[in-house]
Amino acid sequence: MPAGGFCKLPGGSVVVAIGLPSPAGDGATVRFLVHAANRARALTRLRNLGLRAVYLRGNTEPPTPDEITAVLHHPEGLLWRATRHELWHPVRTLPKAPAA
Repeated sequence: MPAGGFCKLPGGSVVVAIGLPSPAGDGATVRFLVHAANRARALTRLRNLGLRAVYLRGNTEPPTPDEITAVLHHPEGLLWRATRHELWHPVRTLPKAPAA
């Protein structure tokens, strides 16, 4: 089960943070941050990227204040990074799965 969580903001929107297997199929885990009107819409944004098995059960790893700031200041409201020590990337730079 992917580890993740959410934080409801004062304006009513939410920030969802979730760790998922890398779409590149290299066995790595990628942490995604999504800013959306509600949790369902945030997960739908990830599913629309081709990440089909995205579910958030519980709130075991909610976004940190730094993660919330990062996603709120990004125009797309959707970021990812593979390790804690790298910078956040826009979702358009996410590696794609190799063609079969």
